[in-house]
Amino acid sequence: MEIVCFERKAFEEFAMKIERFIQRVEEIPHLNLKGVKGTDGWLDHQDVCLKLRISKRTLQTLRDNGTLAYTKIGNRTYYLPEDVERVVTKVEDRRKDARYRGRTI
Repeated sequence: MEIVCFERKAFEEFAMKIERFIQRVEEIPHLNLKGVKGTDGWLDHQDVCLKLRISKRTLQTLRDNGTLAYTKIGNRTYYLPEDVERVVTKVEDRRKDARYRGRTI
């Protein structure tokens, strides 16, 4: 491991720049999260499962195969409502096909 030393003044300037960067990122409108001001637009996995009437595993499959776009921030996954609306017909088609085969999704 390499140790890097620098003056207190340089460290304080660096810390201030990081704080300003964090403030600017939090102000970006398309990064709205629950618990943060202006977070009304994003849906979490529970909202999407209820809206589409699917299980968490089916939601994971939709993400894995690229059917449903998502954004991962930290350990949380968020979805835009318009992306969810786009897959409603696909989910309904899968549900009809599964019923025809005697299965459920």
